[in-house]
Amino acid sequence: MNANTPSFAFNQPQGGNEMPRFAGRGTMMRLPSADSPQGVDVGFIGVPLDIGTSLRAGTRFGPRSIRNESVMIRPYNMATGAAPFESLQVADLGDVPLNTYNLLESVRIIEAHYDALLQHPIVPLTLGGDHTITLPILRAIARKHGPVGLVHVDAHTDTNDAMFGEKIAHGTTFRRAVEEGLIDCHRVVQIGQRAQGYSSGDFQWGVDQGFRLYTAEQCWHQSLAPLMDEVRQHIGAGPVYLSFDIDGIDPAWAPGTGTPEVGGLTSIQALEIVRGCAGLQLVGGDLVEVSPPYDLSGNTAQLAANLLYEMLCVLPGVKRL
Repeated sequence: MNANTPSFAFNQPQGGNEMPRFAGRGTMMRLPSADSPQGVDVGFIGVPLDIGTSLRAGTRFGPRSIRNESVMIRPYNMATGAAPFESLQVADLGDVPLNTYNLLESVRIIEAHYDALLQHPIVPLTLGGDHTITLPILRAIARKHGPVGLVHVDAHTDTNDAMFGEKIAHGTTFRRAVEEGLIDCHRVVQIGQRAQGYSSGDFQWGVDQGFRLYTAEQCWHQSLAPLMDEVRQHIGAGPVYLSFDIDGIDPAWAPGTGTPEVGGLTSIQALEIVRGCAGLQLVGGDLVEVSPPYDLSGNTAQLAANLLYEMLCVLPGVKRL
């Protein structure tokens, strides 16, 4: 389908006057679910993984919690004018069936699942799950699109060589992605990194590969709209993937995560970052590291749900009213 398709042919979120928002479908934004990506332009997919975490577990419950907190999101973006459900066929494609006892087997399953999805012309928007999941997704993305640009929001660079001797974990994702040729290092931007390191050069590895990095301190006390103008110019044309770790946000706004770090981005800056990706050729995105056991108010999952909606709103082909 495309933007010329009549609006009545597109899936719509279940409305609050049709069914109370505390009831009805349990899908993302209460959208129709689909068993197949056939005919779907954008699919929300859950990857309920937490065996790649290094501190607090619980992200296996992230996709369900994000879906639960998405019930208040309405179809039209009043700030940007985006009308994604008048433009694209969107559905909830359910969860990836992981092996809860074997991280490497789960990585294999995720990769194969996304390989199958990407046999269709679909943009995957993923509900995590810990940040390990981005590596197998990027493997599938790169097989379809070649090495992609990357916008990576996170308190950490996730470029460790190993964690407890393991090469695959939530803190090694982007080093493996570089080594495997999945991303175009000169079109990578990292935003929000902060806190402490094991050495003074902990943030330098990616920069040495060609990444552009903006620490949290560089973002303090200012709008990030000008920064995103720089990001769009730097990344330029070509396919781009957006990976957003919720711990990029200060724990005052998003406490429900496994590795919180003080001094982070605000929820307003998070919106500016995602909205600032409009015009990039986004071919996929994820929102990871929501840990509901540490999210007693549900605010972290609610922010995550809204950021995924904002990702939907900046995809190519979304019209603005």
